[in-house]
Amino acid sequence: MLRGIPFLLFDGNCADALNFYHGALGGSLLLTRLGDTPMQAQFPPAKHERIINAQLKSGALEIAGTDWMASPALEPLLGNMSAIFVTSDDASEIRTVFDKLAVGAERERFQDLHAMPFGLYGQFYDRFGVQWIFRGPASA
Repeated sequence: MLRGIPFLLFDGNCADALNFYHGALGGSLLLTRLGDTPMQAQFPPAKHERIINAQLKSGALEIAGTDWMASPALEPLLGNMSAIFVTSDDASEIRTVFDKLAVGAERERFQDLHAMPFGLYGQFYDRFGVQWIFRGPASA
């Protein structure tokens, strides 16, 4: 079953923000640092402490986030620091929805669905400028 939740992008303070929210909301918090993943080789050591995947779950409330990893040409600005995060435990379902929403998507920042340490992942800005981020099952 598809679910959509808020996805927040931070500029190096994702862990601080999500720990603050966790303190206020309770529940469970998962933080994955870039330096703890095979992706660390693709980034300078200065970014290895940044959060690549954060998930806070408290009852029916869920918030996901990450630290900004894009190049300096794509700096975070108020307005481009949120997205629609679509998750599913069904790889086929997530692929079908991804492919439909990607029609006409901007290609410069397009990331097709691919395996990551925390599951299937992909993202793009659709033809209307809305950012979509997808996560599917790890065993896809």
